[in-house]
Amino acid sequence: MQQASVRQQDGAALGDGAQRTGVDRLAVAAAAVTVVLWASAFVAIRSAGAEYGPGALALGRLLSGTVVLAVLCVVRREGLPPKGAWPGIAAAGVLWFGAYMVALNWGERLVDAGTAALVVNIGPILIALLGGWLLKEGFAPRLLAGMAVSFAGAAIVGLSMSGGGGSPVGGVLLCVVAAITYAFGVVSQKPALRHASPLQFTTWACAVGTVVCLPFAPQLVSQAAHAPAGATLNMVYLGVFPTAIAFTTWGYALARTSAGKMGATTYAVPALVVTMSWLFLDEVPGLITLAGGVLCLAGVAVSRSTRRLRRPRPAAPEAPAAPLSDPRLIDAHTHD
Repeated sequence: MQQASVRQQDGAALGDGAQRTGVDRLAVAAAAVTVVLWASAFVAIRSAGAEYGPGALALGRLLSGTVVLAVLCVVRREGLPPKGAWPGIAAAGVLWFGAYMVALNWGERLVDAGTAALVVNIGPILIALLGGWLLKEGFAPRLLAGMAVSFAGAAIVGLSMSGGGGSPVGGVLLCVVAAITYAFGVVSQKPALRHASPLQFTTWACAVGTVVCLPFAPQLVSQAAHAPAGATLNMVYLGVFPTAIAFTTWGYALARTSAGKMGATTYAVPALVVTMSWLFLDEVPGLITLAGGVLCLAGVAVSRSTRRLRRPRPAAPEAPAAPLSDPRLIDAHTHD
């Protein structure tokens, strides 16, 4: 009974510790919603990209997202973000909502959705690097090793596709550009969330991205007039779900954890994208491409690892044998 009582007390103590140190479940749920919707975006981009150019697709997506987000802001009575949030909003709007979307759309015209997702997901390493440098979040001990592994994987992906000509390699490079702009966008977002709500940030960053992409408006109008309904619906879907909803849930989760840890939550995206693209587009990357992509993710895993190599402890020195003249031994032998 006493042992059972001790175990119950220990369990209660562990439970209390888990509540104090455990993760925010709402943040985990928000991150999960983001991961699933962002994975679906790679498939929708690949589908709609056959009818819309990279810039036109980005503008149509951002317009749809901005409209939905503006309605949400009015319903929730969220006003303008404070001045302190605007540098981050502007930077993320230009880099993440503007440049990233155009680069990714362009890259997916040249490579399949699964390959694009594998390459773009070197982003968490760049987020960790920039977060450690700019946000003072610190550097994981294995960050540089993880970077080397991931970029080696990206090189393998590029080389595996070089047999088809220069276009696939160009697509891989565009996905690397997308990863870089994505990383800068996330790192810009973190300080802004100290001043603005996730919804405020997403709404105005999306609006900034829309303004950046306005030069593609004539192309969007022209292509929308001839595009089939399915492609246009995919474009609207990209604006409502992977943009308006997913970016807001991402911001909610990011405000409650570090940029590096949130970047690590995107590990699952490539696997989901490969599965979705196989189901909906009948596309599967080649074996060497998949191997390179797995190497990319392995590098990310290494870079975010917090486990330390255990060093063997030196053996404790043995006590010197007592001399036979030791009175304790003489006394012991006497009693024997």
